[in-house]
Amino acid sequence: MSKTGVIGETRVRVRYAETDQMGVVYHANYLIWFEVGRAELIRQMGLDYRDMERVEGCGIAVVEVNCRYRSPARYDDQILVRTRVTGARGPVIKFAYEILRETDSTLLCEGSTVHVVVGKDMKKRALPEKYAERFKAFHIPSLEA
Repeated sequence: MSKTGVIGETRVRVRYAETDQMGVVYHANYLIWFEVGRAELIRQMGLDYRDMERVEGCGIAVVEVNCRYRSPARYDDQILVRTRVTGARGPVIKFAYEILRETDSTLLCEGSTVHVVVGKDMKKRALPEKYAERFKAFHIPSLEA
């Protein structure tokens, strides 16, 4: 089976501390869940982000985030974070996310992040070839025009 077009899936249970006074998940927690989904997708791609930082001396810095909230998540909801690579060209990597309530498949949030590969000096650099090949292999073009 081809790995092209893989969508990572990660399950998270909403903790009480993630909710606000209105009893819904505080909006910034969705960005944390984007990160959880992204880290798990990178593992599912057979890569180790920690090794990329330690061995290769580079990271992927977030330079843009887009998030659209569709329906509220609440304490103890089991959510599903779906993550995919939508772009991998040069030092730029793009991810897209969908967060759904698992019990009824309600779309709670959708978004995207744009990352630039940087060295320890925080200057833009090329993604090491091993990583560039994997990101390109897992790339799913964005559905947006």
